[in-house]
Amino acid sequence: MTSSNSRTGGRLLVDCLIALGAKHSFGVPGESYLAVLDALHDTKGQLDFTLCRNEGGAAFMAEAYGKLSGAPGICFVTRGPGATNASIGVHTAMQNSSPMLLFVGQVGTDMKEREAFQEIDYRAYFGKVAKWVTEIESVDRIPELVARAWSTALSGRRGPVVVALPENVLTEFSSERPCRAASIPEPAPDSDSIQRIRRSLQNAERPLILLGGSGWNDKGRAAMQSFAERNGIPVVAAFRFQDVFDNTSKCYAGEAGVGMWPYVKSLVSNADVIVAVGVRFGEMTTDAYSLLEIPHVKPVLIHTHASDWELGKIYAPDVAVHSGPNQMSEVLNEISIDTRPGWLKWLSDAREQYESSFTTPGEQPGSVNMIEVSRMLRNLLPDDVIVTNGAGNFTVWPNKFLCYSKQRRLLAPQSGAMGYGLPAAIAAKVFAPQRTVVCFAGDGDFQMNCQELGSAMQANAQPIVLLINNNSYGTIRMHQERHYPARVSATDIQNPDFVSLARSYGFHAETVNKTEDFASAFERAQNSKSGAVIEINVSVEAITPRQTLTQIRESSS
Repeated sequence: MTSSNSRTGGRLLVDCLIALGAKHSFGVPGESYLAVLDALHDTKGQLDFTLCRNEGGAAFMAEAYGKLSGAPGICFVTRGPGATNASIGVHTAMQNSSPMLLFVGQVGTDMKEREAFQEIDYRAYFGKVAKWVTEIESVDRIPELVARAWSTALSGRRGPVVVALPENVLTEFSSERPCRAASIPEPAPDSDSIQRIRRSLQNAERPLILLGGSGWNDKGRAAMQSFAERNGIPVVAAFRFQDVFDNTSKCYAGEAGVGMWPYVKSLVSNADVIVAVGVRFGEMTTDAYSLLEIPHVKPVLIHTHASDWELGKIYAPDVAVHSGPNQMSEVLNEISIDTRPGWLKWLSDAREQYESSFTTPGEQPGSVNMIEVSRMLRNLLPDDVIVTNGAGNFTVWPNKFLCYSKQRRLLAPQSGAMGYGLPAAIAAKVFAPQRTVVCFAGDGDFQMNCQELGSAMQANAQPIVLLINNNSYGTIRMHQERHYPARVSATDIQNPDFVSLARSYGFHAETVNKTEDFASAFERAQNSKSGAVIEINVSVEAITPRQTLTQIRESSS
């Protein structure tokens, strides 16, 4: 017999998440966590659940929600195949440094280590992918371990935590009370580090600020912009972190990411002082680690990060500061430098090259010119748009040809995961139903998770999808022509009728075959109450903004 104040493990888990501040969750149902689903039956308006079609899509949604909200995105999946499907979202959350909690149903504790049906050792499976992996083996420890999982996801370098939930633990009863809300302090810089930063900048001829990472808030962004503008220092965003800094600022100079423009490479390699805030120095941001020497770089390197594990991991900084991005920005904003005469030209040249990057070369093969379409979008998109994309050459358009002002957000996978854009866009509509959400997808990328159109329809969270169709796995085709010219293998795609597919899920859908038809099609998409899929047919020759497929092949022959 249970006491009047006892509850199942499933109920206790859900009550803990509500107490911690969780508002929404995503997932695919499974018999291994029925007790949790039962508890969620009574939490509408407190902790809602978006039903997804595949666990990979659900995990992507949770990651995107975590990045937008600043709180851990919550995902529930069943054991075995459910967890392995969701692993792509865990990997993406880790590389994006996004807070996320993946709850996985598990076989009962009485069946463990017998290779029971769908049994997996989750500590072994996720051990090198997540920040922390745990299994709750006692119902009374649910409050303790859920609170720790929440705090771990949010502290230091933010990231994913995986929590396995044995089925019998969820159905057992406990009189333990739910945990309370957690307070996660952001580390702040010490006074000695600030003085060293001031001296380094005072001696600089070509200073550069490199920004990225998670955990930024509006106050921190504003402080960083004030610091950069007052002192005239150019700012470059790390791979797919363009929305950290207002791109309309006179100091913004572009993104150091895949397909990096030559002028950005020059900025990074020619700077004599680099202030890197929140950056983990990934492969894309460093052009495969070629822009800066390892481990001691030529410029003075000031590296600040919320996780001390990131300091000196690849490059040995001259000034290492264990600080979160907002605390760091607010302290930097108190620094004024007696700038040298050359700074203004260094800054103006960087900004001029950034602005010119939107229009050159200007022409593209085929009847749809995505450079011109991107120009239209810069004028058509609202100031608070949320843009998402998956992976492929098509991402050059949202990543290099759109401008992210103060309120605009970009959700994109640093992991290079195809299929991310659509689930992320659905999560964005769940998080901010009144905002315009635009997903960029390639034809191959879209088909990785196109079934999540059903999730969008059911949740009434339908974004606008710009489906850029060249009937090819374009990125691989590009590399194929570069390394094995004219030997096309396994990169041509036979596609379905995308318009009919989208309409079957209740979306407005149409095809654009000419550049001049895009603006009116996008206006219809914006006016649609049920989201939209605009298929944009582009030439496979238009594989990059500056080089055609034929030019790549001929240069490699």
